Amino acid sequence: MPALVLLGAQWGDEGKGKATDLLGGSVDYVVRYQGGNNAGHTVVVGDQKYALHLLPSGILSPGCTPVIGNGVVVDPAVLLSELSGLQARGVDTSKLLISGNAHLITPYHQTLDKVTERFLGKRKIGTTGRGIGPAYADKINRVGIRVQDLFDESILRQKVEAALNDKNQILVKIFNRRAISAEKVVEEYLGYAEQIRDYVTDTTLVLNQALDDDKVVLLEGGQGTLLDVDHGTYPFVTSSNPTAGGACTGSGIGPTRISRSIGILKAYTTRVGAGPFPTELFDEDGEKLRAIGGERGVTTGRDRRCGWFDAVIARYATRVNGLTDFFLTKLDVLTGWEEIPVCVAYEIDGQRVEELPYSQSDFHHAKPVYETLPGWSEDISKAKSFDELPKNARAYVKALEEMSGAPISAIGVGPGRDETIEINSFL
Repeated sequence: MPALVLLGAQWGDEGKGKATDLLGGSVDYVVRYQGGNNAGHTVVVGDQKYALHLLPSGILSPGCTPVIGNGVVVDPAVLLSELSGLQARGVDTSKLLISGNAHLITPYHQTLDKVTERFLGKRKIGTTGRGIGPAYADKINRVGIRVQDLFDESILRQKVEAALNDKNQILVKIFNRRAISAEKVVEEYLGYAEQIRDYVTDTTLVLNQALDDDKVVLLEGGQGTLLDVDHGTYPFVTSSNPTAGGACTGSGIGPTRISRSIGILKAYTTRVGAGPFPTELFDEDGEKLRAIGGERGVTTGRDRRCGWFDAVIARYATRVNGLTDFFLTKLDVLTGWEEIPVCVAYEIDGQRVEELPYSQSDFHHAKPVYETLPGWSEDISKAKSFDELPKNARAYVKALEEMSGAPISAIGVGPGRDETIEINSFL
């Protein structure tokens, strides 16, 4: 059975949790393949709202096995806190699997993340300060600590001491901060070992065997395409690959086993953190989108920057991810506008540009070229089929589909699990 990839097609916060949850009852495994607790998903089940930061959304679906893949960086304190919170609400977390090859976030990663961001001043990137970037940097520098190291005290101690030999020099001599005790870090992290031991396994083997047994595996990305460290708006990006290629390296599933690549699109555009954002609104429309859409980061608590739909970045996401389908979320938020602008191209130095410019300088200076579509005033939250949507809402969806380059197979018309119109099955 082929695997599916589900990822953000904008700057993250598109509603991936809702999309994953929708598929959760039909898939056997849901895998987080990159990122850490800098991402967040909100899933509404009945009258219950769940905010997930590190755990895959599939943990809320009975019968589904949630997996934290090797491409994720794990803060064990956050992991255990999140598990405890779900268990207190009656959620079964016993099926969770964690890759022994996933890297760990430590206190010194968090400290370095925060002081480095402050040191950058006006040039700051807008990180969450949770140690994600420094943990990935250690991974690439081959001095990282992996989950499996928790079970060998000698290796754990050697790695922590080696890492802090250099990092304490930086903290003390450059940032005028106190040195971090290697012994305290080792003691704390050894305490996590027995608490997570039963979850840890060779997830790459488990997932490939599952596919051999005709199980359905859903690979769930955090953040979004424009935050990809290779394909995003660098340097205002995350430290991993949320794009479809990252699903393979972050899970150990080969590309030939993936049959569908599903992009999540919000019916407008949002962004958290610094960086270019051509359609950003600084007027009443921006405030209205933020208020109606509840645009506040699940993990960061920061207000999201809001703007109109950007078809240029949607086309880009289709291209770099090989998208086969889109899931359009939050269409209901646009109810009430008489007219809705959509960015169809950019103007850069007086020239019309219809594809995302590769140059950072060009993208910073891009001005949106808008086409205006008629809006609607009818409540769409109770619509169960595409034909039940108002005429102008249907026309808006069709226009976005044509501009974006892949079929829209599902539409979110409200925050609830059941407030979704499914046009074509993803399975």
